[in-house]
Amino acid sequence: MPAGKANKHQILQLCKIGADYLSKVKNYSEVTEFILLGIPHTEGLEKVLFGIFLFIYIFTLLGNFLILVAIISSSRLHTPMYFFLGLLSTFDLFFPSVSSPKMLVFLSGNSRVISYKGCASQLFFYHFMGCTEGILYSVMSYDRFVAICHPLRYTVIMNPRLCVFLAACTTLIGCIHATILTSLTFQLPYCGPNEVDYYFCDIPAIIPLACADNSLVQRVGFTNVGLLTVTLLFTILVSYTHIGIAILRIRSAEGRSKAFSTCSAHLAAIICAFGPIIIIYFQSTPNPLLGAVVQILNNIVSPMLNSLIYSLRNKEVKRALKRVLLKRYLSVSVEHVSPWTCKFTQFHSAFIEKRMGSHQSSDNIVQ
Repeated sequence: MPAGKANKHQILQLCKIGADYLSKVKNYSEVTEFILLGIPHTEGLEKVLFGIFLFIYIFTLLGNFLILVAIISSSRLHTPMYFFLGLLSTFDLFFPSVSSPKMLVFLSGNSRVISYKGCASQLFFYHFMGCTEGILYSVMSYDRFVAICHPLRYTVIMNPRLCVFLAACTTLIGCIHATILTSLTFQLPYCGPNEVDYYFCDIPAIIPLACADNSLVQRVGFTNVGLLTVTLLFTILVSYTHIGIAILRIRSAEGRSKAFSTCSAHLAAIICAFGPIIIIYFQSTPNPLLGAVVQILNNIVSPMLNSLIYSLRNKEVKRALKRVLLKRYLSVSVEHVSPWTCKFTQFHSAFIEKRMGSHQSSDNIVQ
């Protein structure tokens, strides 16, 4: 082949390679949004699911908000246990809000499209809230360990400075964990299909859409989530092993019952939180329907159950809520009653508060 033709052929080859490269770069930049396909195998059930999830979402927000109001308004609940419970209720207000609003939008028949940044935000806040709550459960188990195993030193060990430090570390670790997973997931190029076969953006649903090798990201992500879950479960198991031994040593049947009642509430919340994570990230063959159901239990149903567990099983929270509602009722109705009735209701309110306060004893530590 003559030199001129060879050079021309090489130039054409280089031009073709450059055009292919530019085409790929263009394709990479074209994916600016994703389409959420929703819960697998639920076609035709959108209206029913919309009603169910709307009720759960509103109930979750209302229940956790009332718990937070009760803890803030009652000085008797300004203890380490209720400080962490207030944090848990705060996170349970935001955790279902990561995926529920968008899910309710497309279940109502509106657009299923979510922007690239919106998808990244969903993934970040989902893992931030999930990780933070998981660490918070471990901190709460340590709080119960100190309260039951070292009751005389409880207020000294769980002082306000330590509580704030643990809360700050919990939030910081959750933020670092979510930042790592989000950065790894969205550093991959997304150039082809943009349909997410799920109802929100999560790692197992997003990385299969990448146009590059995602094996490293998948291994690091699953190792990160798995290692964190195993570590937190181990610390919780150690704390509750010591708690169980201490409860068995309590001579009073009433004391054992109170301690067991409080710990059983914590354990129920822990099972609701960690059970779905174990099923999703450690199943050998992924099942889309099972994964969606378990995720719904984790980030929608579990926050609702927490509000039920910590309100219905906790006498102090129920008493505080009664005081708040009673004062609210009296403040609303005081303008519509006579002065004598107003004095009577004030006396009755003081009597109720005094009677409720008579039940307050050393239960603040055990409960």
